[in-house]
Formats: sequence, C-alpha cells, structure tokens
Amino acid sequence: MIKQSSLNTLTNNRHILSCGTDFAYVLPDESLRNLISNFTITFPNKKMISDAYTIMPHGSVTLVFFHNIKGLQSLLFGPTTKPQKVGETANTCDTIFIIEFQPAGFFPFSKINQKDLTDKILPFSSVDAALDQSLRNILIASSSADILLTETERKLMSSIQLLYPKELALAIKFIIQAQGSITASEISDRTFYSARHLNRLFNLYLGMSMKAFSRLVRINKSIALLNESMHTLAFVCEKLEYYDTSHFVKDFKMVCGITPQVYRSHMSDFYNEIAKY
Repeated sequence: MIKQSSLNTLTNNRHILSCGTDFAYVLPDESLRNLISNFTITFPNKKMISDAYTIMPHGSVTLVFFHNIKGLQSLLFGPTTKPQKVGETANTCDTIFIIEFQPAGFFPFSKINQKDLTDKILPFSSVDAALDQSLRNILIASSSADILLTETERKLMSSIQLLYPKELALAIKFIIQAQGSITASEISDRTFYSARHLNRLFNLYLGMSMKAFSRLVRINKSIALLNESMHTLAFVCEKLEYYDTSHFVKDFKMVCGITPQVYRSHMSDFYNEIAKY
C-alpha cells in the first residue's frame, strides 16, 4: 500500500489539479481522458472531511477503494442524480483511492445499462469481480502514488470493451458547452440525430435522459459560480439563463436537496466536481 509521503514525489509529467500533504487530485493520461475524469488519492482526517461531507450530484460513475480496520474495500457509486453523504464512512478510513469517470465513461468498461446503476451504491466485486480484484492487487502492490496511477491506467486501458457512439459524444459536448442551457430539439438539430435516438443512448450510457443530464450540468456550473463569493444569485441566474432567481433556487433544491444560500454557507461540507464540466 502507498504511503502518504509518496504524494510528494508525483512526477512532473502528471497533470496535478490540486495537491496537499494528505491528498492529490490528478488528471489521467490523455489517452483515458474521454472516459476518466480524474483520480483522487486521500489520507483522510477530521480536519479535512466533516461527518456531514456530501457529494453533490454530477451524473457520473465513481469507483472508490478504501482501507480501514475492516481491510481493503471497494464501492461503485452509480451515475449520481442525488446528493450522497459520505463523511462518516470516509472518516473511518486511512487511505482512499477514487476513480471518477466522465459522463458515459463507465459504460465502455462494463457494457451494463447505466439505468440499472443510477443512484445505487454497490460492492464493485458484484459489478465486475475480475477488474475489482485486479485493481485491488495494484493498490496493495503499489509502493508509491506514481506506480499506483501508472498501473491503474494500464489496467483500465486494457479493460476498455468498446467506445461510445460519436453522436453521443457530440451531444454531451454540446450540453457542456451550453452549460446545460439547451433543449433536446436543439441538441438533435446540432447532431443531426433524432431526440428519441439520443435519449435512448443517454439512458443506456449515462443512466438518465438528455434533459436530466442537462439539468445536472447546469447545476454543476452554478455551483462553480457560487464558489466565487463575488457572484450574486442574480448573476448566476443571468449567466445560466434562468428565468428568475426563484426558478434557479427551485431547480437547485430539487437536484441538491438544499438551497443555493445553504450551500454557500456550508461549502466545506460538500464535494463538487471541477474536472468534468
């Protein structure tokens, strides 16, 4: 198992998004970035993560390996459309290794209908026992963070079973570029595929409709803006093309379970995705 000190020796060829003495938030190799958003290695402590720590919905699959007094365990968080409270579990661990997938990024490794995984938390061994064991072995054998990331990338590259359709990739790209403020008919017009066909792909590969995914992108964009204290709610609404503040607050609460004002006053209790969108 890797030691916390190995975070200090991540090589220069690694694109590090953020790093401290007890965590590293790292982009994968370019060859995997269409499927994997980022890797996170964390050595938790109470000062870092509160028991109330909650993952905000971002619509993608997350694979988590963690070590505590019960040994090495793994959980697959299906495509998330609801907040997931994880602080109490995280604070029992001494090491956590997270693989964050891009939207639709997990399907090429599993070929499982993502609707069957949406908002579920499952032992990864029940989803893919062979890949689970391989990644566990890598984590156990790795003597440094660099080796862990390199060997994990190598295994993931060899585990890709298919690539997702180009029209799906285009639709996802347009939704993210539009910050979620785009209709199904506009996406259909830009991709030259019917909304019905695209929705079928979204449900299969992402576990949700185009409309649901667009809403999640829009909310994640709003969270990024809310993280900047100089932005008012009115500014966020205008930037993301909401009709008015009340519509934004209603949409935010429907997705996140809290109002934007509550989020702002307790930001340290929430994890929000910065690499996907």
